[in-house]
Amino acid sequence: MARKIEAGSGRSTGIVFLADADHAVIDAYGLLNQVAAARGRYQPHPTTYVLDANGIVRWKFTEVDYKVRPTNEMVLVEVQRLVGQ
Repeated sequence: MARKIEAGSGRSTGIVFLADADHAVIDAYGLLNQVAAARGRYQPHPTTYVLDANGIVRWKFTEVDYKVRPTNEMVLVEVQRLVGQ
């Protein structure tokens, strides 16, 4: 994924992508999409986390409908709450 993005933009993403072929991380976070798994596709439900400086999850948004994602504004509110702005 990173190579595809970088090839299209000509810039480094600066993001570390995780390959989770055995879905260990998906399982650890309880995000496995059971409908997809029944078809042999081990995919997580889309989830957005806001972590503090110590790596503690302070906000989480998970939705079973992959088309529903948090807005930038929703995430910004949580980040601002975290940094006290």
